[in-house]
Amino acid sequence: MKKEEIIEILRTLVKPYVQNEEAFINLTEDTDFINDLEINSANLVDIVLDVEDEFSIEIDNDSMEKMLSVKAVVQIIQEKKSVK
Repeated sequence: MKKEEIIEILRTLVKPYVQNEEAFINLTEDTDFINDLEINSANLVDIVLDVEDEFSIEIDNDSMEKMLSVKAVVQIIQEKKSVK
């Protein structure tokens, strides 16, 4: 799966939790969920669960702790999908 495809799906998944609309409109690979989109940690857990469902993967605690930016999530999804 291409990075761009993952980012588009991710954009849909994070939209309900975004507090900073301007940062969301300008979402890039370098966007940070907490600092840029102002998503709180409880909602980050929801996003992780949504990612697991959407991509049919299981995310362990180590990977979950790294999922703070779009780039990190894309890398984790690509790693998990390539293992299957």
